[in-house]
Amino acid sequence: MPSLGSIRRSFAPWSDPDAKPYISFRNVTKRFGDFTAVDNLSLDVYEREFFSLLGPSGCGKTTLLRMLAGFEEPTEGELYLDGQPLKGVPPHKRPVNMMFQSYALFPHMSVADNIAFGLKQDGMEKSARDERVAQMLKLVKLEEFAKRKPHQLSGGQRQRVALARAVAKRPKLLILDEPLGALDKKLREETQFELMDLQQELGLTFMIVTHDQEEAMTMSDRIAVMDKGIIAQTGTPAEIYEAPNSRYVADFIGSVNVLEGQVVASDDGHVTIEGRDGRFTGAVRGQGPAQGKTVWFAIRPEKMRVSREKPTDTENAVQGEVWDVAYLGDMTIINVRLDSGSVVQAAMINHSRLVDDPIGYEERIWLSFSADAGVVLDR
Repeated sequence: MPSLGSIRRSFAPWSDPDAKPYISFRNVTKRFGDFTAVDNLSLDVYEREFFSLLGPSGCGKTTLLRMLAGFEEPTEGELYLDGQPLKGVPPHKRPVNMMFQSYALFPHMSVADNIAFGLKQDGMEKSARDERVAQMLKLVKLEEFAKRKPHQLSGGQRQRVALARAVAKRPKLLILDEPLGALDKKLREETQFELMDLQQELGLTFMIVTHDQEEAMTMSDRIAVMDKGIIAQTGTPAEIYEAPNSRYVADFIGSVNVLEGQVVASDDGHVTIEGRDGRFTGAVRGQGPAQGKTVWFAIRPEKMRVSREKPTDTENAVQGEVWDVAYLGDMTIINVRLDSGSVVQAAMINHSRLVDDPIGYEERIWLSFSADAGVVLDR
């Protein structure tokens, strides 16, 4: 049976009707004066899940995590962790640790002492504490840096110390607020995979806040895309990318071309759409939108095929002039101005180092795509 994209691991408790959620937000609203940061939101997260809250600044994602950590109380609604209500439970009484974007390391303490701080506060005996610190240092590969101070470490090393300190107390849930934002691109990519491996090795539940879509797509079992205090869509990375439920989600995750038109014909499994950019057919589940309804066909740049000659194997083809070309190494991005005036984008994978007769500026080309290459949206 075909799947929407690759599957990171065979782990999908949300698909089991008998599975009990580990974290539950039930009709949660949070207001700050006249401003509603979270608006009647319900959400379930499962044990051992790596769950990401993704959205632009001010959408409510950090407020959601702060309520879970106990730094804020919901104005309305209920919040549960492992079946227990969290209302009125102070932060230090919750089996939750939160790792902040700034890392918040103690500058006067060594790496080992930073990691041991929470354990010492909990009254753990020194021998057990030293053993746990050694385990954490080995886990994050910082054994040789145990006696250094935070200012003597790189950004990536400080991030690992903060992570080790956060997991040393063996919390049931680890909350991460933009944890990789201070790292450079290459180190951020390396750390993403380290976080994934660490989460699975420890068997913890991770909830992460990020505005970086690539970060969320890489690490998450599921993603909730937020918009103005509500959840626009929840799904696996492949579901969010390949089957967005709205133009907002389609546009927020990756690059997308959105072709607007009216439904001129509809049958079981397909609709024909006609608009300023031409006439084309899109695949739908079931009957699809009614005739005459305005819809949008969202198609990713990499699903577009580029040719100099008009394709004969599909009716979904539009012609235009090359407006911009960007060579990115692994792929080439081509912006095409259609005869209608719209600008759409195509992405071509650079399979070979050498390209015979490459497409250049102001050249007339055809863009084509199959009916199931995109998704028909009615909102």
